[in-house]
Amino acid sequence: MFDRDTLNLAESVLSACRSRQWHVATAESCTGGLVAAALTAIAGSSEVVERGFVTYSNQAKIELLGASPETIAEHGAISEQIALAMARGAVVRAGVDLAVSVTGIAGPGGGTPQKPVGIVHIAAASKDQTTLHLECHFGDIGRENVRLRSVEEALKLLLQIL
Repeated sequence: MFDRDTLNLAESVLSACRSRQWHVATAESCTGGLVAAALTAIAGSSEVVERGFVTYSNQAKIELLGASPETIAEHGAISEQIALAMARGAVVRAGVDLAVSVTGIAGPGGGTPQKPVGIVHIAAASKDQTTLHLECHFGDIGRENVRLRSVEEALKLLLQIL
């Protein structure tokens, strides 16, 4: 399912976490668990990966990750604010050292002029409150491609925070 570059990124994340004795969680919307799948495709990932949250609906983001309904109403679920809330919420709710979140519009529908198909917000958060955010504009390259590119960028963001 994943190409060699993606698996190499996942392996690098796991190795960096293992060397620090850190555990990781994922909080995913448009990727539907693909970041967790990439990480767990690597043998020995159970030493590092704690859990994954698939929070496709706004209600799931609120209930499982503690995202604020007011923030969703003000900025939308596809926003920097919600990506950061998802990552921070995953760190707290899973009791891990590190988390990554992904929220976006994979398409083919659902885009608007302000938030077109292919926009994805990715965030990483660590237990020491460090956070990173990345806004990607992949364009309307097809649902599967948006999702797979998001996985790659999420793994890269995890490496940056490590």
